[in-house]
Amino acid sequence: MKRNRILALLLSLVLLCALTACGTKSATDPTGTTGETTGDTQPSQTEETKENTTMEHTKVLFTMENGGTFTIELYPEYAPKTVENFIKLVESGYYAGTTFHRVYPGFMAQGGEGADTPSIKGEFASNGFSQNTLSHKRGVVSMARTTVKDSASSQFFICYDDVSYSLDGDYAAFGKVIDGMETVDAFCEVEREYNGFDRVPTAPVEPIVIASAEIVK
Repeated sequence: MKRNRILALLLSLVLLCALTACGTKSATDPTGTTGETTGDTQPSQTEETKENTTMEHTKVLFTMENGGTFTIELYPEYAPKTVENFIKLVESGYYAGTTFHRVYPGFMAQGGEGADTPSIKGEFASNGFSQNTLSHKRGVVSMARTTVKDSASSQFFICYDDVSYSLDGDYAAFGKVIDGMETVDAFCEVEREYNGFDRVPTAPVEPIVIASAEIVK
């Protein structure tokens, strides 16, 4: 009888060890799993995967009347309608013959002023468009506008320095100069006079003329 009790105890211990070894992972498992998954479950897209997702960006080559050039890369993921409008203007030849009429060293160079063009929605945070997180830093291209938020049309500006503190969230940044920034910097060497509202001379005495703007691969 005693022998039978010992055998029963040993069998109970074996069964207990077997159950412990086959147990499921707990909610505190370091792998992050909290139970079984089915074969139909797809892994979620990680932030790293999102960041590595690439998009083909249109590039625009600007050639100045003096022969200088610069290239802007457009980012529709930040401002899709703005980019669409800009491409339409470029393809129509709109920018040929327009000028950079406002050059403010340390701030920005503004151009593209010409015949009236339809205004577009201001794609920036203070206008209900939080998708645009492109910051106004050196080389970034953004749309000029009046105090009316949906008044941008054809005029754009290129940032000389980091001016994110005063422009982010209130202007639609949509691209960046990726080549030829020295051409834009050279605008600052042109003699300028007061334009009537800037605190420093910003109106070029001799026009800074855009000879052409074209889509490039």
